[in-house]
Amino acid sequence: MVAGGKQMNVRVTTMDAELEFAIQQTTTGKQLFDQVVKTIGLREVWFFGLQYTDSKGDLTWIKLYKKVMQQDVKKENPLQFKFRAKFYPEDVADELIQEITLKLFYLQVKNAILSDEIYCPPETSVLLASYAVQARHGDHNPALHGAGFLANDRLLPQRVTDQHKMSREEWEQSITNWWQEHRGMLREDAMMEYLKIAQDLEMYGVNYFEIRNKKNTELWLGVDALGLNIYEKDDKLTPKIGFPWSEIRNISFNDRKFIIKPIDKKAPDFVFFAPRVRVNKRILALCMGNHELYMRRRKPDTIDVQQMKAQAREEKLAKQAQREKLQLEIAARERAEKKQQEYEDRLRQMQEEMERSQANLMEAQDMIRRLEEQLRQLQAAKEELERRQNELQAMMTRLEETKNMEAAERAKLEEEIRTKQEEVQRIQQEVEVKDTETRRLQEEVEEARRKQDEAAAALAA
Repeated sequence: MVAGGKQMNVRVTTMDAELEFAIQQTTTGKQLFDQVVKTIGLREVWFFGLQYTDSKGDLTWIKLYKKVMQQDVKKENPLQFKFRAKFYPEDVADELIQEITLKLFYLQVKNAILSDEIYCPPETSVLLASYAVQARHGDHNPALHGAGFLANDRLLPQRVTDQHKMSREEWEQSITNWWQEHRGMLREDAMMEYLKIAQDLEMYGVNYFEIRNKKNTELWLGVDALGLNIYEKDDKLTPKIGFPWSEIRNISFNDRKFIIKPIDKKAPDFVFFAPRVRVNKRILALCMGNHELYMRRRKPDTIDVQQMKAQAREEKLAKQAQREKLQLEIAARERAEKKQQEYEDRLRQMQEEMERSQANLMEAQDMIRRLEEQLRQLQAAKEELERRQNELQAMMTRLEETKNMEAAERAKLEEEIRTKQEEVQRIQQEVEVKDTETRRLQEEVEEARRKQDEAAAALAA
């Protein structure tokens, strides 16, 4: 029992928040519980409870109709409580209504799987991890979620990574391959898919208690949404005996002795022994709560539940419509970005073409200048050849006309004629070379003009 003044500080830890309250000496467990669910906006209260560590170090559930200060809560300031799921649905998809309920279940089950309180095979662990990543980060985006992005996320049970010789990178890639398959999935849908897979695991939703049978053999008792199961000490996965709620007539205990009476009166009672009376009290309380929910599920929904489901459907449709609108906006933005990239690529291509065209144009202009200079030189050479030919012709005519010329003078003229003939021949050869060069340049100029026209057209386009 916790003693104190008129008020006591209380800290309640949910799966994703810490809440602090001040309670009175007279505050009951239900009053504290109601304050918590009101604060977090939870209406599906029947699944949850407040858990605390008692003076002997055992975890137990607060009694709703008893004063908090009269319960065996560990003496601390503030008093510590955990807000946790106490009872589990038979079918999460059918029973979980509110998003806050879904989130709290998801976080609690995920934590139990990662800490190996619920055994999960490696392949299933990877698939569950991919839904957890979708729930936390949304759609996989290669531009944002590169190698090492998940390095700080706790994704797999330590047992799984220890048992398999795979690097962190290989595990991450395996998870990412599945993550990519969930594109377009809402975060709450990813949490629901996680729970739909997890609820098929053997240890999901089972509260285990150490017991002994009449022969003093150590066993496990498992209490879950569908009934009671007895397990061997070294195997929590496969029950040896099962008692569905529909086949149980009565359960009771006397001191440490616990009795399960089947509906079939011919069947023998199952008797076991708990280590302490308080354990039997916890077992009975869990049995009563689970059986109550079992019966409730098999009746029509109350008006309150019907209203909650209708409201949840409306909220989901609104969220889906908002999501679809967002997806359309994202798609429109991606198309605009793609079109912008195409324009930028085309502009860069045109700039490169313009630069090439500009270079071709300069090359063509340079060739034309060289041809013009070559033509000028050819014309000058032709004119020089013509002048020298005329001079040679004049000298030949003079030689013909001066038959009576002195021998010495005649010899001199003949020598001048020979020299002139050599000059004319040399100039004629130069003209032929220049003429050949000019024709070659003319062909190049024609090609250059064609390129110039193409370049001009490209620049004008």
